[in-house]
Amino acid sequence: MFRSLYTKLAVGLFILLVSVGLVYVFISIVSLQQYNASINQELHRGLAKDLVSDRNLVKEGRLDEQALKALFELYMTINPSIEIYLLDTEGRILSYSADPDKIKRNRVSLAPIRQFLNDPTQYPVLGDDPRSHEREKAFSVTPVPSAENPEGYLYVVLRGEEYDAVQMMAREGQVIRMSAWAVLASLVVGMIAGLLVFRMLTRRLTRLTQLVEAFEHQEDATADRTTWRSQRPHVRDEIDYLGVTFDRMADRIGDQMEQLREKDALRRRLVAQVSHDLRTPLASMQGYVESLRMKRAELSDEEQERFLSIALSEGHRLGHLVNELFELASLEAREKQPCVEPFAPAELVQDVVQKHTPEAAKHGQSLTVTGNRSLPMVRGDLGMTERVLDNLIINAMNDSASGRAIELNLGVQGDRLVVAVNDNGPGISQADLDHVFDPLYRGQSGNGSGHAGLGLAIARRIMELQGGDIDVLNRPQGGASFVVRLPLSD
Repeated sequence: MFRSLYTKLAVGLFILLVSVGLVYVFISIVSLQQYNASINQELHRGLAKDLVSDRNLVKEGRLDEQALKALFELYMTINPSIEIYLLDTEGRILSYSADPDKIKRNRVSLAPIRQFLNDPTQYPVLGDDPRSHEREKAFSVTPVPSAENPEGYLYVVLRGEEYDAVQMMAREGQVIRMSAWAVLASLVVGMIAGLLVFRMLTRRLTRLTQLVEAFEHQEDATADRTTWRSQRPHVRDEIDYLGVTFDRMADRIGDQMEQLREKDALRRRLVAQVSHDLRTPLASMQGYVESLRMKRAELSDEEQERFLSIALSEGHRLGHLVNELFELASLEAREKQPCVEPFAPAELVQDVVQKHTPEAAKHGQSLTVTGNRSLPMVRGDLGMTERVLDNLIINAMNDSASGRAIELNLGVQGDRLVVAVNDNGPGISQADLDHVFDPLYRGQSGNGSGHAGLGLAIARRIMELQGGDIDVLNRPQGGASFVVRLPLSD
């Protein structure tokens, strides 16, 4: 029942409105009491003084006890709304017009009396009620027999106990009815307005929930779907921002699903190709070894040596492929991390060229370094970068004909070092350019082995781990150019 946000908001609003209504009733009652006390005291401020004057309570500068007693009896009968007390100058109660059994105080505080007499504009000033130890009442007071010769005070409580009892009965019924209607009306109007506002807010949240549920049950995350942007083109508040963020998240999930499909297809193809490439040298090696074992007596020493050489060559080829597989798997699993540090790229390139110059000379090829030799320091893993250059130079020597030059061109583009390894081979077909870095990709321009191997896939992964990149393009004058980029050191 309370699972939806709209229901929870409605219940919360109902509790809030009821609480506000109760607080309103309490404040109204307190304010009404203060207001009535102020009005009553302001209207009857001079009542005590008028009683002394009208009833002739003072004769020849003395308080007339008989007249005061008659006044008490009169007001107990005809005006029970007020109670009259005679106090001495210390606040002790000397006589009164109330029921003696209900008087609980022997004296009242003089502080409110002095405040009342000193500041005639302040309302309400509440004084002690002789009928209660806690209650305070509005009052009127005057010194007797006179202000110039005070022997005590005529203290008039403006709303006596009987008056309060009758008024409380009437007021409680009226206040309860008024408060009930006020709370009910406020509750109804507030609930209707609040529910409409909550409906406007939760409607978009409900719509967003439906989009999420539809995406959750969608079998193909890359298929077309309804987006938040298509329904709300402009971002106006947090809900729109949440919807747009969900769109971006769903698109990212779709892209990742597509990448997973591509990687899964690549993995399947890689497994098939690796199985073939491992089976071929293994079968050749087994065939020559079995032939040597079965026909050893019939074969000459030269033939036996040739069979062993071929088997050994196939074993080396098999071992090289297995090592590359382990290296690529280690890089993909991030088990092998680069140690990035500043190094001098020109020195590294020169060392790599010198290392491969003898092998190039055997094939009638030459290695040359061109471009800017005064290069700034770069950030990368020295050993891994050397591994990439070794691979690219070996591939260039395999693809270039005898008597041709292999060029390493150095330069800087923006904040990156650029090393281009240029060969003079037949180049790469346009259909193969986007796939030469795929593991064991077989293209239209493959070499004699029938596959591209894992070296370029390893080179690309190494460059990615270092924060660099590698690319390939065909040169206009012929041949391919593999371009390596590394960030410059700060």
